[in-house]
Amino acid sequence: MAKSVDDFNKKRLRSSNITVVISIALVLFLLGLMGLILINAQKYSDYIKEQLVVNAYFDENYDAKDSVKIAKLEAETFKKVQTLAPVKKATYISRSMAAQEAKKSMGIDSDALFEENIFPSSVEIALKPEYVDPAKIDEAIKAIKAVPGIVDVKNDSTLMVDVYNNLSRILKWILGFSILFLVLAVVLINNSIRLKIFSKRFIIKTMQLVGAKRRFILKPFIIEAVILGAIGALIGLLALFGVWYYFTNQIGSAFVQDNQQYFWLVLLVIGVGIFITVLSTIIATWRFLKSNVDDLYYS
Repeated sequence: MAKSVDDFNKKRLRSSNITVVISIALVLFLLGLMGLILINAQKYSDYIKEQLVVNAYFDENYDAKDSVKIAKLEAETFKKVQTLAPVKKATYISRSMAAQEAKKSMGIDSDALFEENIFPSSVEIALKPEYVDPAKIDEAIKAIKAVPGIVDVKNDSTLMVDVYNNLSRILKWILGFSILFLVLAVVLINNSIRLKIFSKRFIIKTMQLVGAKRRFILKPFIIEAVILGAIGALIGLLALFGVWYYFTNQIGSAFVQDNQQYFWLVLLVIGVGIFITVLSTIIATWRFLKSNVDDLYYS
């Protein structure tokens, strides 16, 4: 009879642990998914901002006999532009390249209908994402204009402001949802742990009544919480990266290739899983350690 009772208790304990692990894994899967979305959204936001270019123009009025000297000056100016703090990437566009681009955009194939080298040479500049901020774009343009040899700087500031504001709004929504999922993770994991500890409330109180210290009673529960939290986090991460790998293969894009960010995301998910599980275990166990025996029947 005793053996059947022990077997029953072991099965119930195993079932309880499995339920807790699955709950933790599901919650951390959703939390990790929001983290992946946030990382990739930030990267693609920066990528889009870098496509908003500024054009810096050289002087188009010079004598043909000075072309060698002018080419040397433009090369020096281009190097100075590349070293500016706001500049992410700079591309030199010669007069002939500008003419070819103009022909292409206007659909003109014949050189006879299009005068050669009527456009000035220029530098196409992609700014660093932080300088696309409307509060810093003027500072970046002033720095570019101050470079000797640059006579004019043009950019579509209205487009930049609109794109920046829209991207910032999207990122704020994603960040908001991520925080919401973090709160839900805390609540759901805490509820699962409380139910598990609730089923052991009589064991906790019995150990206390026979003289066991609170630290001694807490220790096995904390160790178990760390193990359950780590297992749940690992299962959640395996499911997360499995789904993400399938998704990126289906759309043909690898998204962010920064392994360091994925590494920090993994640590965050594991840390959150263990921390919430341990904290919930301590709070739930401490509650029964402070309660009276009669309260155990009505908790």
